[in-house]
Amino acid sequence: MGLYGLYGLYGLYGSLWVSMVSMVSMVSMGLYGSLWSLWSLWVSMCLYGLYVFLWVSMVSMVSLYGLCVSLWSLPTGSLFVGDVNPKWWRPPLPRTPPDTLCFLQLDIDHYVGSPVPGMPGATHGPVPILRLFGVTAEGNSVCLHLHGFTPYFYVLAPQGVGVQHLEPLRQELDSALLRELRGNREGLSRAVLGLELCYKQSLLGYHGGQLSPFVRVLLALPRLVPPARRLLEQGLPWGDMGVHRAAPYESNVDFEIRFMVDSGLVGCSWVEVPSGQFHLRGPPPGVPPVSRCQLEADAAWGGLRCHPPEGQWMGLPPLRILSVDIECEGRKGIFPEPEQDAVIQVGCAVQRQGDPEPFLRLVLVLSSCAPIPGAAVICFQRERDLLQSWAEFVRILDPDIITGYNIQNFDLPYLLQRARVLKVDSFPFLGRIRLRRSELRDSTFQSRQLGRRENKVLSAEGRVVLDMLQVLLREHKLRSYTLNAVSFHFLQEQKEDVPHGIITDLQRGSAQSRRRLALYCLKDTILPLRLAQRLRVLLSHVELARVTGVALSTILCRGQQVRVVAQLLRQAMREDLLMPVVKVEGGEDYEGATVIEPLKGYYDVPIVTLDFCSLYPSIMMAHNLCYSTLLPPGGVQRFGLGPTDYIRTPSGDLFVTSGVRRGLLPRVLEGLLEARSRVKQELAQEQDVFRRQVLHGRQMALKVSANSVYGFTGAQAGKLPCLEVSQSVTAFGRQMIERTKQLIEERYCLRQGYPADAKVVYGDTDSVMCRLGVTSVAEAMTLGQEVATWVSQHFPAPIRLQFEKVYWPYLLISKKRYAGLCYSSSPEVSDGLDCKGLEAVRRDNCPLVANVVTACLQRLLLHRDPAGAVLHAQEVISDLLCDRLDLSQLVITKELTRSDSEYSAPQAHVRLAQRMRQRDPGSAPALGDRVPYVIVTGAKGAAAYTRSEDPIYALEHNLPIDSRYYLEQQLAKPLLRIFEPILGEGRAESILLRGEHTRCKTLLTAQLGGGLMAFTTRKSSCVGCRAVLPHHGAVCDFCSHRQAELYQKEVGALATLELRFSRLWSQCQRCQSSMHQDVLCTSRDCPIFYMRRKVQKDLDVQQSLLDRFGVPSW
Repeated sequence: MGLYGLYGLYGLYGSLWVSMVSMVSMVSMGLYGSLWSLWSLWVSMCLYGLYVFLWVSMVSMVSLYGLCVSLWSLPTGSLFVGDVNPKWWRPPLPRTPPDTLCFLQLDIDHYVGSPVPGMPGATHGPVPILRLFGVTAEGNSVCLHLHGFTPYFYVLAPQGVGVQHLEPLRQELDSALLRELRGNREGLSRAVLGLELCYKQSLLGYHGGQLSPFVRVLLALPRLVPPARRLLEQGLPWGDMGVHRAAPYESNVDFEIRFMVDSGLVGCSWVEVPSGQFHLRGPPPGVPPVSRCQLEADAAWGGLRCHPPEGQWMGLPPLRILSVDIECEGRKGIFPEPEQDAVIQVGCAVQRQGDPEPFLRLVLVLSSCAPIPGAAVICFQRERDLLQSWAEFVRILDPDIITGYNIQNFDLPYLLQRARVLKVDSFPFLGRIRLRRSELRDSTFQSRQLGRRENKVLSAEGRVVLDMLQVLLREHKLRSYTLNAVSFHFLQEQKEDVPHGIITDLQRGSAQSRRRLALYCLKDTILPLRLAQRLRVLLSHVELARVTGVALSTILCRGQQVRVVAQLLRQAMREDLLMPVVKVEGGEDYEGATVIEPLKGYYDVPIVTLDFCSLYPSIMMAHNLCYSTLLPPGGVQRFGLGPTDYIRTPSGDLFVTSGVRRGLLPRVLEGLLEARSRVKQELAQEQDVFRRQVLHGRQMALKVSANSVYGFTGAQAGKLPCLEVSQSVTAFGRQMIERTKQLIEERYCLRQGYPADAKVVYGDTDSVMCRLGVTSVAEAMTLGQEVATWVSQHFPAPIRLQFEKVYWPYLLISKKRYAGLCYSSSPEVSDGLDCKGLEAVRRDNCPLVANVVTACLQRLLLHRDPAGAVLHAQEVISDLLCDRLDLSQLVITKELTRSDSEYSAPQAHVRLAQRMRQRDPGSAPALGDRVPYVIVTGAKGAAAYTRSEDPIYALEHNLPIDSRYYLEQQLAKPLLRIFEPILGEGRAESILLRGEHTRCKTLLTAQLGGGLMAFTTRKSSCVGCRAVLPHHGAVCDFCSHRQAELYQKEVGALATLELRFSRLWSQCQRCQSSMHQDVLCTSRDCPIFYMRRKVQKDLDVQQSLLDRFGVPSW
């Protein structure tokens, strides 16, 4: 019914009550009107009663009209006609208002509003107000408006500046800003609130402790920062000092991060406002609420207390997580489009943080639907009613987190666009601010590791959108990112994958067919919740927000740069350092880590691996490498430094030592690594399961955060790149690896009394692999720990070399390519096969390559059976050439990291994506997607990129696979890399790629098509001798006496295929949780699907062959 409907009932009740009083007054006027002494009193009372009656009646009629409109607008089958379950609501508020407001802040934003009486800041005009959204320990939602914090930045002032120069500069800047405001829609009368003179140091470079004058520029609104910065950079009069161009500092810091740094607030922390320092919003005369939160209050930003996330403040409240999935009606061969195709089902699963299962499963269905045990099913006759009710359901449920799979780029945008097409005006208010529309904006994310990705971002104030697809793309390297593939990978659970072309048929069928579709929809809402639970996604991201000090939404939507900036700003503020704004102009490249030339071969002796702990952070701490310790050219003479006051790095850069000044970056890294050490100690002693999960997530967040600091200095397009720091770090790393090799080989040798000469067989970035001359894993572990301790003494603290593991046996193929049987903790029990850089773990080859390489390595390293490994490789090659392999083994996947025009050379997956866009633009791969393809046969000499094809399309159109391409371009090189160190270069190729197993080949041809093939006639051949037949029968005259025998043979082949198909069909039915329904799944990530489709094709061919025999006459 809504708030206005309740006001209507209240107004109606009030009008009836006042009407009754007024009628009594009028009757009383008639009875006692003859008494002159009371006449004037009663006239006054009656007139007053009549006036109140008329006024309240008018208000009541308006309210009653609003109530009627509310009731009339409820759609048929609405959630609000007896369907609202009490458990959908949040826990009720306590009867008495809270003395203190304490909650976990989940999100932060700001808006421009009017001043609130009693709050700090300007008393008139627009002011920036920060909003914190969160949840109390009891599960109540909170919106806290914080007042009095103003945006600011710094500029470097000229020498000799005084306080007398600030007001003229303020007036000049204020006038210039007001002139630049377009229309001044906020009605600003003063853009620059003030200028403050202070003395600080720049973060970039060592300044000998000398402070410089800076001016802090305080502005009325955050959006004034960029134009103010530009005006000051261009130059303004500084009073009698003339025009001066001022370099900006910290003007590129977001307003929310600026506030979090200044207030000591970190992401996902518990905050508290003491009693008497906040004002709850409510009905008049108070400030009216603008959010849907249960608690809404105003407070001064200075009164906010931020609790560090430790001890009792480590936990999480019962956050509400809503998982969403939609199903759309489509047209044959065309992916659903919101302008034309209806939303026919919306599935929802709701879970509280900490609960093992969702407490609500709900599906909204267009048309009728059979009941589903354990789920609420609500049916609608109109699509607009379904959309309107889902939006209202979100507002009633009030989730803190909205999740799903690809909801960011499909489900949520589709719902918004479809509601706009149907003109459901009440739909796009999905956030916690009542009158704020949820809108979509395009976002582009680019990094060296992930390439460029284009996404859509939904604005839903107060709610965090956590798309599990985006999380997996960032954090896990998988061959395929479909929901079915990742569910099988992490959960060992498959799901039915219904093609969008069949969804319409199910929707237009019966209530039972729509029930099947609803089950499919609900499954797609449950799996993201299970994935998030299994991977501890929420806990890990919460801890990352706490460690880096930024909001949870920032962790999810932005990269590493903003996290490091927030940490630097906090430390810089303590040391009176300011971060300069650096213009990105494309930096120079620098030399990366070193790789010791590998001594290739197969080692049947223990190989010890030693690893530097947190190498790059340790180097930065040990040598005091930082922005603030970097000496400019001529700095040694200028600051009068002695030989022990600075160091020269292997790259030739100069930095002061920690005795002169301790660098900012080393301080940040020390804090992170010391915190991680404490957390790991707590983790070892903690017994509570939830606290162990939190501590594990925190120590991983601390590790990731520490490792990202070096990358921040080397990012030439970043916020504050510093080539001198990054190239010095890698130069020290190269020097240390070479020094480690030298120390080990000089110390551990025969002349020093050891059983053999040690040899470093390989080294890469932060680790070395050593052959120490021992014959058992236990001896290797003991000696490896001794070596690590001795080598660590030759490097400054906190650099430490540690024993990591032992490989035995060990196959070293080339740089960054090796494999071995790994022992890390016990010399008796191995940790299994460990592969680096080989096709067993790479994603850019087909699964066949990974499977064959893994199987061969297992035979070589686990079973010590080289002959068995060779035999297995030969069998696979034979199966490939004879078309006995399943198509799923031949699918290659590659990612679209750039637009088509940005690729310098034609690529197979790019060309296929172009063809798929021509066939069906809606379902074609987008930027950032992984494109699966197979290579089919084509004209002789045709390039591979012209023969790439979608696997399902190739299967449906009987396009033959180019087995020769897979042997020569996919299998040959990986197999030769493995076997050449064992068999020898020339011998490995002759044994694997030539011989009897390569002579038997099956040549497939495509179906007759266009061109010249349209004028050809295909003739049948004899089943027995393959002779060409003049008729369409089965056998020739020569083989007619064997007709019964041949027929029986083909019937047996048909029976074998039918049995195999039946087994595959039953397996698919079990996956879809129904043994009595047809299988509709077309999951391209499931090997069973390809097997079933191939057997089905083979069955059709075999049945056609049997039909040629006709009715048996023998």
